[in-house]
Amino acid sequence: MISIESLQFAYPQDGFSLQIPAFSVPAGQKLAVIGPSGSGKTTLLNLIAGIYRPDTGHIQVAGAPVHELSDAGRRDFRITHIGFVFQDFELLDYLSVLDNILHPYRITRALKLTAGVRQRACELAGQMGIGDKLQRHAGELSQGEKQRAAICRALLPQPKLILADEATGNLDPDNKLHILDLLFDAVDQHGATLLAVTHDHELLPRFDRVVDFHDFRQPA
Repeated sequence: MISIESLQFAYPQDGFSLQIPAFSVPAGQKLAVIGPSGSGKTTLLNLIAGIYRPDTGHIQVAGAPVHELSDAGRRDFRITHIGFVFQDFELLDYLSVLDNILHPYRITRALKLTAGVRQRACELAGQMGIGDKLQRHAGELSQGEKQRAAICRALLPQPKLILADEATGNLDPDNKLHILDLLFDAVDQHGATLLAVTHDHELLPRFDRVVDFHDFRQPA
C-alpha cells in the first residue's frame, strides 16, 4: 500500500531534516507510529497524503507515484484514496457537523454525493456517538466530539488508506477504545490500511506493527 525510498525532506529554517532510506506498509496492515514530539511523525503523514512534496525520493501509495503528481493531482488522489484524521480536526466551524462530514464530496468532482452517501454519513455519526449533533455547528462541539466528526469525514469515502494523527487523543479511556474499534472495523470491512500516529502506548498491543519514528530523525 505504501512504499517510500530514499526520502529526504527538510525545514531548513527550523533545523529539521527527515531522512527515510526505506519504509513500507503492506495493504491491510494496522501500523502504529510512535516517537517524541518533533521527530517527524505528522510530517510523514503529510508527505504520504501529498500535502507536502519530498525534496528527493519516491513515495508510492496504492501504486500511484504521489511525489510525481501535480498539486491538483495530489489533491484529487488524497480525497478519493486517503482518509485523513488530522490532529487539529480541520473542521469548518461555520458548517454543520453533517456538512463537515460531507465536505470532501463538495470540493471535488472525483466523489459523487448521493442519497446513499448521506445515509452512510448519518450512520457513521450514530456509531461515533454524535448522531444527535448533526445539525449543530462544528464550533459548538467539544474537542472529543470534533474528533469523532473528523473520523466520520475520513471514513465516509471508504478509503483504502486511513492516516490518523492522534485520532483518539481527545477522548476518554472508554471512548478511545470504542473509536479505535470502529476504525479497525472500517479497515477490516473495506480491506483498508491504517497508519496511526499515537502517543498512547496502552493502545499499541492492538496494532499489527509498531514503528518508533525516533529512528528516522536526523539532524539538519
